[in-house]
Amino acid sequence: MERIPFILFPLPLARRIAQPFFGLGDRIAKFFPDFAIRLNQAEIDIRPREYMAIAIFSSWVWTSMIFFILTVISFFITLPGDFIFITSSVSLAIGFLSFLYILLYPRLIIARKVTDLDKNLLFALRHLLIQVKSGVPLYDGLVSVSSGNYGLVSEEIGECTKKISTGTEQTTALEELALKNPSLYFRRIVWQLTNAIRCGADLGDTLEHLVESLANEQKVAIRRYGSQLNPMAMMYMMLGVILPSLGITFLVVISSFSGIVVTEYMFVGLLAALIIFQFSFVGIVKSRRPAIEL
Repeated sequence: MERIPFILFPLPLARRIAQPFFGLGDRIAKFFPDFAIRLNQAEIDIRPREYMAIAIFSSWVWTSMIFFILTVISFFITLPGDFIFITSSVSLAIGFLSFLYILLYPRLIIARKVTDLDKNLLFALRHLLIQVKSGVPLYDGLVSVSSGNYGLVSEEIGECTKKISTGTEQTTALEELALKNPSLYFRRIVWQLTNAIRCGADLGDTLEHLVESLANEQKVAIRRYGSQLNPMAMMYMMLGVILPSLGITFLVVISSFSGIVVTEYMFVGLLAALIIFQFSFVGIVKSRRPAIEL
């Protein structure tokens, strides 16, 4: 497991240091009943109350550290009289943001995994279909997929084949794979494959149906994404081009009649707002793009 941002210590050490916060972490964890599933899917080997305690401890460390740094700076430069209030507010805000980021970090890991899995799933499924249609046993087909270049799909299938090779029953290993996987498409395919094995159905026909169904769903996702681009482009033209241009013109005209002083800071602020909007808009467009490798 990679180091979690905003946690200043390795996870085992942070767990030991944060033990005094376990009680509070347990109470907070009760508000998130599915948090244990998220940690498992994100491959963070820790209990929810311990993770919450680490988040609380880390936010306290960040709050104290920022407050100390700002207090030291106050001895070298002249600051306004309400500096204590500003320092406390900034420290608490950074501490709360660090707690929120650590709390949401498993969701970020899961989202990255889902994107990687969904992007390569159709190609891996076609690979498995060709193997099974050629008369290769399902286990050998899974081994072939695990050795292919399909990102996390190959890694997940590889873990499943290792369990099977060590004596775990094939259907049991596939069910465990589905339970720990965050991708809805991946879980559904594995469950349908498991049901086909138990029912004695033809795996080639089952895989062919799954490939066709997944391909159709990806086409629908692409069409849906394309239909969303037109209103998003209209919104971009209104908020990013037309409104700033007309707003500056209107502000200059109004200032000439009402005596409102238009300063350079207004234009700098408008430029900063436009830059933030540009980056935010690009992020929104990327987040809505379906995880499909074209």
